[in-house]
Amino acid sequence: MSEKRTYQVAVTGSTGQLGNELARIAGEHPDFHFKFLSRQDFPLEDPSKMNNWLEQNPVDFFIHAAAYTSVDKAESEREKAFMINATASGLIAAHLSKTDTKLIYISTDYVFDGDSIHPHTEKAPTNPVNWYGSTKLEGERLVLQNNRESLILRTSWVFSSYGNNFVKTMMRLMKEQDSVRVVTDQIGSPTYAGDLAKTIMVILESDHFTPGIFHYCNEGQASWFDFAREIKGLSGALCEIQPILSSGFPTSAKRPSYSLMDNSKIKQVYRISIPDWKTSLALCIGKINQGV
Repeated sequence: MSEKRTYQVAVTGSTGQLGNELARIAGEHPDFHFKFLSRQDFPLEDPSKMNNWLEQNPVDFFIHAAAYTSVDKAESEREKAFMINATASGLIAAHLSKTDTKLIYISTDYVFDGDSIHPHTEKAPTNPVNWYGSTKLEGERLVLQNNRESLILRTSWVFSSYGNNFVKTMMRLMKEQDSVRVVTDQIGSPTYAGDLAKTIMVILESDHFTPGIFHYCNEGQASWFDFAREIKGLSGALCEIQPILSSGFPTSAKRPSYSLMDNSKIKQVYRISIPDWKTSLALCIGKINQGV
């Protein structure tokens, strides 16, 4: 940033993984004053309350990390998921466009259908195979349509020492059970929310905020089985990890079989380096073991 002043930043999803990671590092960035919004502060199902908050709290940046993320439950709660992920996001973007506020909307690799054999670039065709992915894709469309100063940040398989996620679930199950079955035919990249938070701060501090769609996930690729096996090794668990196919683990919502994303664009535009997922997983499990 060329001029020296304090920038106001609002963050939805304050109790989520990314919200907690941003709160953890916020103190390291004194030029930015953060307002972390809970569901009570900023209810995505209530347009009038959202509008009132936005009217009364002008900000320079708005990081929209809150979402309806229950992939399976979304299949039966379609209206609610659409309201939260799509409609609310469009309303936020439309309001922020009046004040030229820069909006960062956190999206997902589940906008892809999984039929590719190459990592998806930002120009790859989208075709969600579940309702959650469909609502997030519509959220992207409405955000970009309603606010030219919007940046879509697609990420995948997020984990952290905060909140509920695959890493913490696996660590618990591996203590409780002798064996755990994990699918081996879904490929993507685990993403540490701590790394994602640091990247968002790079974007905020950049002198060239660039709207549009960007992909961010940790480097490397894995199946959920590979992910679980690495968790086992790092946590010292004795539990047996058994590989199964998705067909042997039926869920309400279908998952893309291949949703790996290409990070080239964000690395080039924002000049960042991205850690391998295994490196960041070791860091995260260390924090979990320390109770951090």
